[in-house]
Amino acid sequence: MNKLALLLIIGISFSSCNQSKKHTANSISKNQIILDSLTAELDSIQRNGQINGFAVAMVSQNGVLYEKGFGLANIETKEKYTENTIQHIASVSKTLIGIALMKAKEMGKLNLDDPIQDYLPFKVINPYYPDETITIRQLATHTSSINDTEQYMERAWILTKDQDLTNISTAYPAQRLNSSEFDVPMEKYLNGYLEINGQYYQDNNYIKFKPGERYNYSNIGATLCALVIEKATGQAFDSFTEEHILKPLGMNSSGWSLEDVDIKKHSRLYRNDNTLLPFYTAITYPDGMLISSSNDMAKYLAELVKGYSGEGTLLLKESYKELFTEQLEEHNFESRNAGNPYNGDYSPALFIGHSALGYIGHSGGDAGVATWMYFDKEKKTGRYIVINTDMGNDKRTKELEYYTVWDTMNEYFDKLNL
Repeated sequence: MNKLALLLIIGISFSSCNQSKKHTANSISKNQIILDSLTAELDSIQRNGQINGFAVAMVSQNGVLYEKGFGLANIETKEKYTENTIQHIASVSKTLIGIALMKAKEMGKLNLDDPIQDYLPFKVINPYYPDETITIRQLATHTSSINDTEQYMERAWILTKDQDLTNISTAYPAQRLNSSEFDVPMEKYLNGYLEINGQYYQDNNYIKFKPGERYNYSNIGATLCALVIEKATGQAFDSFTEEHILKPLGMNSSGWSLEDVDIKKHSRLYRNDNTLLPFYTAITYPDGMLISSSNDMAKYLAELVKGYSGEGTLLLKESYKELFTEQLEEHNFESRNAGNPYNGDYSPALFIGHSALGYIGHSGGDAGVATWMYFDKEKKTGRYIVINTDMGNDKRTKELEYYTVWDTMNEYFDKLNL
């Protein structure tokens, strides 16, 4: 090749490289303008609405696209709610039980169709079907026949110690927040709840369907699965998930109790009338008490999208495939809503669900908390939202605001150059 031809090739290569860099720079600049516009819209929604504080995140299979907080984490001190503000995330926490379950399976500690009785030191038997075995898979798909009753709703949540409860509401329409003297170890509570004639046993703690027959969402069943993981691995659930999920993803602001996190970053939680709620935890903490930030949850959601695409880092490709595989059929449900795009109860996988309209994820709600985490399985883009204000008895205004934030993020996916 003569020198002239070589110089021509080199020149073309440099030109192409420069054009590519210029195109990339233009795309980044354009995307930043679009995201600045999104920030302005979400800020306007918060300022004109009734949610005190919230944070959002948007991700793709390539990573985090956007994360931002809005409003106030503390009304009294005027502290802003940011992407680094932490609070517990309610039932979105259950998706970590699914990841932990598959990790324990990879380690050879259990199999999904094992009877749970193989791992438990107390009896868990549906008295209406005493000869039927309950399996780990049934816990993970909410078909175990274990039922949440008023005993659970009035007993599971515990106020943290040494709180000044002056001008703080401990009442909540759906959940009773109990003083710390009612706290008991998770295993003891599950034993008393599930074993016939146990301290917390009621006749309706099990439904009148065979295990595996009917979908019946159960927080108690989810917590029992976390206990099975503990017994199978010989490691406490909080420690196991920290080792195999939180630390590998760099979720350094997250934990299962106030002792595990920086409480100075914790948002206060509010009733819908802005009454301050106390700090609280739950005996059944795996079903909803992960404390995290939008920044950390963006990392987690991006990992789920990657896992669905076969490129995750927490689990093997085959494990992620099983995690996301739809498990149930039409006859397993009393009824289903096919019109809701963000309803993970429509077609459960393992502690995560598929909606009828192409989304995968989970939602959550507790006193002072509402969360959604879903990704589009075709576009491989995901959204997360967490708020520090409960919906209360009159949900209409806040639900509209909540949906508006959610839908606005979705609109901006189409504007971004991904």
